[in-house]
Amino acid sequence: MTFLYRTQDILKIEGAVSCSNDASYLMKKAGAAAWKLLQSTWPDAQTIVVYCGGGNNAGDGYYLAACGMQQNKNICVVALTAIDDLTDIAKVAALHAVNAGVTIYSLEEYYACGINADVIVDAILGIGCNRKVVGNYAAAIADINKSNASVLSIDVPSGLNADTGEIYNDAICADVTITFLAAKIGCYVDKGIELSGRVIIESLCDLDIDSIEPHALLMQKDTLPELLPKRLRNTHKGDFGHVLVIGGDYGMGGAVRMAAEAAMRVGSGLVTVATRPEHINIVVGARPEIMCNQIDSADQLTPLIDRATVIVIGPGLGQSPWAESLFELACKSNLPIVIDADGLNLLSQHPVKIEKCIITPHPGEAARLLGSTVEKVQSDRYLSVNNLQQKYSDVAILKGAGTLVKTHDQVIALCAAGNPGMATGGMGDVLSGVIGGLLAQNYSLQDAAQIGVLIHSMAADQAAEQDGERGLLASDVLQLLRPLVNPDDS
Repeated sequence: MTFLYRTQDILKIEGAVSCSNDASYLMKKAGAAAWKLLQSTWPDAQTIVVYCGGGNNAGDGYYLAACGMQQNKNICVVALTAIDDLTDIAKVAALHAVNAGVTIYSLEEYYACGINADVIVDAILGIGCNRKVVGNYAAAIADINKSNASVLSIDVPSGLNADTGEIYNDAICADVTITFLAAKIGCYVDKGIELSGRVIIESLCDLDIDSIEPHALLMQKDTLPELLPKRLRNTHKGDFGHVLVIGGDYGMGGAVRMAAEAAMRVGSGLVTVATRPEHINIVVGARPEIMCNQIDSADQLTPLIDRATVIVIGPGLGQSPWAESLFELACKSNLPIVIDADGLNLLSQHPVKIEKCIITPHPGEAARLLGSTVEKVQSDRYLSVNNLQQKYSDVAILKGAGTLVKTHDQVIALCAAGNPGMATGGMGDVLSGVIGGLLAQNYSLQDAAQIGVLIHSMAADQAAEQDGERGLLASDVLQLLRPLVNPDDS
């Protein structure tokens, strides 16, 4: 189980570690670990350039450079801060590198040399960036990003906010990031996912951090076998619930069809669709296992609600009077309910907190629900998902790069799976059906949300791996859900 920590948490961890270990010793271990990773990742690299800033992150870089020099590598340091102006502990590291024979250049001297690096090490800012990067730091970041060299960032890519995953003006785009002591939130959310590349966590020492509360939990596929055990042989469809999918206003029958099939693909015993009469053939013709009922008015929905165990509402629902009447009745049902798409837009018009509810907004829908802007939602996704949950539901899911899941009593869970190919119509409909199908099988709201988000993203990653991200369809994901909810069979 991997937990993610904020900067203030990491500082507490560092403080606890420093009480029992020499800080320089830990910095040496960090530099050695980063050098070992560099060697294993780019074994043929001939010329290595380490950019060092002015804080402790620079100290890690200087020790890395000393390790490389001791192994007779062609390695140098570009010092963005003079050695005399470094923090005390980083100055010790810099002098160690000088004594090891490492050549130290200023940025201007480095430009004059015309060195072409195979690998660049980013030891410029680390976790301390909380404002725009300026001066020679900004120039160095821009030059690194323009280079053809591979990039290793130490702790977090410089310029990236380690807590929110946002950047203020520019940040390093790393191929690999090695982060120390514990995982930093910013590497797994928003722009941090793209900028961090492959993230390696190196604890450096045995840590007892149980007293420090993590900010988030990283959802991982190795938990799926435990959460999705084999079924007993003496079960029947009634044991696995009945999902009622409500939506599909004129011209949007495909949305309810995909949500309904997703619920079936993850194991719901029965699925019924309530939609416009014109869409019955779309649903049943494509997937005859789905029951489909025409709904002209809300009173026709009541007997369907009475037979259901879970409701999914919103896919293709629209915002017409027909949609509003169905939405109002569904929200009063007291059944577990998943609200997506136009269901969320209707909820934003009549804000109310609903019990036994999971909401699944993307940033635009979240902005409407919070009376905010997409930019503000994205600037602190953790705060945004917390506010969504407190205002509207038992569980809130904020979709996007690094999808977040928040319940009222658990740390935020983060999904690092997923890819840009998911930015296409229908993906949210599939996710809502997946979650509804899991709820029908008596998974808790929290588990249904977390498992649903994870397997949905993993299925999309498998689809992208097979045929590429561009052109990925939501229906491609449907075909890959079944193996993921049967992990013990693989």
